[in-house]
Amino acid sequence: MKLREEARATAQLIAYERSDLAEQRESDYRIVAVEDAEGLKVALAAALGVSVTVAKERRLFIWEGVRIHLDRVEGLGHFLEFEAVTGEGALDLAAAEKRVEELRRAFGLEADQLVGESYCDLAPADPNA
Repeated sequence: MKLREEARATAQLIAYERSDLAEQRESDYRIVAVEDAEGLKVALAAALGVSVTVAKERRLFIWEGVRIHLDRVEGLGHFLEFEAVTGEGALDLAAAEKRVEELRRAFGLEADQLVGESYCDLAPADPNA
């Protein structure tokens, strides 16, 4: 679960369900808009603690229904991620997998370059936790 805070955007609480496999995989998530991000952050920290804080800059591109994320993550480096949203009004799973594989080949990404863990799994623990 993460609290996403962005400049000039409503904060969001996001809960994920996904494996840490370093390959194409499905991810289920739920997004809830948060009006009082600071208040929620304080409440969650008091109840659950803070394990890690991830600071990143993202450039977003979209190609044929696939989101291409170019991320610079503080303390970790640069990453490329492809995210295809499936379901009602979006791509079906087979089309999504095909397009992500096309992008992977176009960018020359090999299987040994894939990362399964999330940024928070790769980041060092929060020293203030």
